Amino acid sequence: MRNATYIAALAGALLLAGCAGPGPAAPAVPTAAQGGAVSGQAGQATASGRAAALHAAAQCIRQHGIPSYSDPVLASGGRVFSDLRSIQDAPDATISAIQQACGTLAARAGLRPQDEPPAPPQLVQAGVRAARCMRAHGLPDDRDPTAQSPYTPGHGFGMTADEVPSGGKASPVYQTAAHACRSLLDDEIRASTLGSLGRDG
Repeated sequence: MRNATYIAALAGALLLAGCAGPGPAAPAVPTAAQGGAVSGQAGQATASGRAAALHAAAQCIRQHGIPSYSDPVLASGGRVFSDLRSIQDAPDATISAIQQACGTLAARAGLRPQDEPPAPPQLVQAGVRAARCMRAHGLPDDRDPTAQSPYTPGHGFGMTADEVPSGGKASPVYQTAAHACRSLLDDEIRASTLGSLGRDG
């Protein structure tokens, strides 16, 4: 269900801003097309090193208060999709502890949850199908998402305050639309999982 609001997504995305800090930029992931087989092998080594660094940062986050935090996914072009919802749901004290303990590792890995990549095509398409269904079932203000629309990995796109009907998500009109569009909303959620984002991104 599209249960993350625009404001919550942005606020949660900023929680680890200090964790990344002004550290070194994320390494580029070269491809074979940029210099033949040798460059391709170097690119694979770089990607492998980055994936290991992301795992180390995630392991630190798990050890310092968010045991359910999933390893980020490194997609093509060096894009990183992360377990943003676990960060959003953590208490402030836990975030502070993680910033203190894991900031260097996160910076080294280029892990910046506040800079979640644009939504990839498969997720956008699933979100558009769900939004069209919601509009057809009583929510005329539910707009089609774009690649720039906020989303939460594993939870799909959020709804802005002006898209949610009077009475919120507990209102009969929202519940009716959500029930009618359940399968499409589930498709959107599946398209937003870290595994799907990594393949599509």
